[in-house]
Amino acid sequence: MNKYGICFVLIAFLSASCSLTSEKPKVYTVEIKDMKFMPDDITVKQGDTVVWINRDMMAHDVTEEGEKRWTSSLIPPGSSWKKEITSTANYYCSIHVVMKGKIRVQ
Repeated sequence: MNKYGICFVLIAFLSASCSLTSEKPKVYTVEIKDMKFMPDDITVKQGDTVVWINRDMMAHDVTEEGEKRWTSSLIPPGSSWKKEITSTANYYCSIHVVMKGKIRVQ
């Protein structure tokens, strides 16, 4: 086998190994209930998704607290909103500012 064949076999092996060891993104659920985010502090990995489900009797939203980098639209009762997580963030409901939560990225 020539040097190109060896390189091809090595690259194929490494590619297969990487795909076998990498974890698939997970989905985490945060319930909005009784004017609270439950849980209000979660730890995820970059690329995971968080789904907020509104189980309260009124509409809420989910807004990144610091620079307002992201926000949901209004989430009516019984509806949900999801976001792929890229960084640690504090968030709150901009309608009911006492409602706060935190996402920590490992």
